[in-house]
This record gives sequence, structure tokens and C-alpha cells, in this order.
Amino acid sequence: MRERTLDSKDFALLAARIADDKKAQDIVVIDVAEMLAVIGYFVICTGNSVPQVKMLAEEIEAGLKKAGLPVIGREGVTEAKWILLDCGDVVIHVMQPEQREFYRLEKLWGEAPRVSLPSGTTDSATDTDNS
Repeated sequence: MRERTLDSKDFALLAARIADDKKAQDIVVIDVAEMLAVIGYFVICTGNSVPQVKMLAEEIEAGLKKAGLPVIGREGVTEAKWILLDCGDVVIHVMQPEQREFYRLEKLWGEAPRVSLPSGTTDSATDTDNS
């Protein structure tokens, strides 16, 4: 079992909170640390258009940088159907509904526990925190 920094979960929840503040939909935080060697958490959220997906990714990145967690890689920014922000131990997926339905990351990582989101944060599914 690999060791995680205590801050990773907080950074994932911060990303979820920023996404929620910017009107992302269906926000989910998944603890994938026991399944992957180099990633602790996935944050997955939906934006309904190219401009919204781009804005969400930009706002999440700015908020995380402000908190001291720089984004070390970006994918999908040009098309903005699925933007991936690599923050090391936290990976953020900002997706349009079609990509989210097609790739079904929540189902792919269905064995990984979901992290309970702070009350008031938008999430379409029932949260459980098995950490």
C-alpha cells in the first residue's frame, strides 16, 4: 500500500467545491489510491458546453494554484469535450455529458470508494465515504 499525503483529499474536495461554485453538475470524488500506484483521487464533473467546460477547468486550476497545488499537466483543452487536469495525486476530469456517458468513469472505477462531498455540493449519486 502506498502512502498518501493528508492534503490530497482536501485538494480533491477543494476542486469539487470550486466546480460546484462555478455551476458544474454531477460532481463526484473517487478515492482510487488502493487501485492506482500514483493517483489518490479523481474528481469528475460535468459542464454542458465547450465554454463551460473550459471555464470550469480554468477556475479549478486557478483555485488550486492559489491553494498551492499547481496543475502539472492538461489534456483536451482545445476541443474541451473532456479536459483532464493532472495535479499529481489528484486528477480532475471536466467532461461534457456525451463524453461522461460514453466513458462512464464512475462505473469503470466502481470498486473505488466515493468521498462524501460537503453538504450543499451538487452530486447526482448517493455518497459514501469508505476511507
